[in-house]
Amino acid sequence: MASISLRPAQPDDVPALLGLVHDLAIYERAPNAVEMTAPMLHAALFGDAPLARAVVAVADDILGFAVYFTTFSTWTGKAGLYLEDLFVKPEARGRGIGKALLRHLAGEAIRRDCARLEWQVLDWNEPAIAFYKSLGAEPLDEWTRYRVKGAALAALANQETLHG
Repeated sequence: MASISLRPAQPDDVPALLGLVHDLAIYERAPNAVEMTAPMLHAALFGDAPLARAVVAVADDILGFAVYFTTFSTWTGKAGLYLEDLFVKPEARGRGIGKALLRHLAGEAIRRDCARLEWQVLDWNEPAIAFYKSLGAEPLDEWTRYRVKGAALAALANQETLHG
């Protein structure tokens, strides 16, 4: 069994990362939801103005990943890290990879003097919920997430809201 190490994602990792994103979408019961292409992922992680960062768990190949980005809280006056996706290949689970990826992000948050590390989990994903709770994560049940996309986003952007 090869040893596992964590490292920042590199441009050559994009095809493997995109494959894992598709695997995550299948796991999350949304196999056709991924619209991102390899060039889009490359630009998001390694372009002139990166939108996110990624860390990968590697043995002989990439076994898991975490994609995250910086947020800001007006209440704390500090940055935070938002974990967009964390995924470990099913055959590599139970080896501490998910915990190692989260520990890495927690360390990154501490190094950056962030106020928090946060993420979302599907309400039916009991294994993930139990795992996150075992690490001390707490659900924010009082918050409801909203989203505007597609035609509704375009309509909202084109609405005139100031009168008088």
